[in-house]
Amino acid sequence: MFQTIFANVRKACPLVHNITNYVTVNDCANMLLACGASPIMADDEEEVEEITALCAGLNINIGTLNRRTIASMLLAGKRANVLGHPVVLDPVGAGASKLRTETAERLLKEVKFTVIRGNISEIKTLAYGNGTTNGVDADVADRVTDENLPEMVAFAKAFAAKTGAVIAITGAIDIVADSSRAYCIRNGHPMMASITGTGCQLSAMTAAFVAANREQALEATAAAVAAMGYAGELAYERRSATDGNATYRNGIIDAIYNMTPETLEKGARYEVY
Repeated sequence: MFQTIFANVRKACPLVHNITNYVTVNDCANMLLACGASPIMADDEEEVEEITALCAGLNINIGTLNRRTIASMLLAGKRANVLGHPVVLDPVGAGASKLRTETAERLLKEVKFTVIRGNISEIKTLAYGNGTTNGVDADVADRVTDENLPEMVAFAKAFAAKTGAVIAITGAIDIVADSSRAYCIRNGHPMMASITGTGCQLSAMTAAFVAANREQALEATAAAVAAMGYAGELAYERRSATDGNATYRNGIIDAIYNMTPETLEKGARYEVY
């Protein structure tokens, strides 16, 4: 199944509009190119509606939030909704500040999202209206483990039912859920935590996967999550003894670039609940 999802991305080459953070914007653009999509980055409110209209999908990331881009996010999101384009929300650091939390909540109220992707602390903040994060990272107390997996799957399904969005919770064990089904994905490598931007890149890639597979948002999101995790494994395997986290970051992008639909199908490790 993931094979077909990825093949559709390569075939469609969807143009994805990103309003994302300036820490990882270049990596997001390169990740989209690597997976077979095309990126465009535009965050001025004078043009975001026009740019969104040209694209197949929209990725909104609040990682370096400011008042100017909040207006742009709302304009672009509402325009994408009118056009029926899929929209991904990455609520980076929700719970870390009042501005981030309130902006994420406003976006949820005013924009219909196809996918909401974040770490467990960010998603809990959106679900409950408050939460704790370690900067932009998940609180260690919120980790998804084999012991609490059934509880976390139920939480993800319930939040999906409430929002109407696919919920993607990424961490040591990834959960991708709609209101009735959940993929628990076990790809990835601990070294991915040593670089910034893997989550941002994944959100951008998720927008491309969903844009190319509009009738299969759950499966497309799960395929994107599995692809990113598998790329982390492959990049680690290909490291030399002197390579550090910067090389590893590039290695993940290279792994997506060289990944085929067939290798993703073979490398993805998951269960469905």
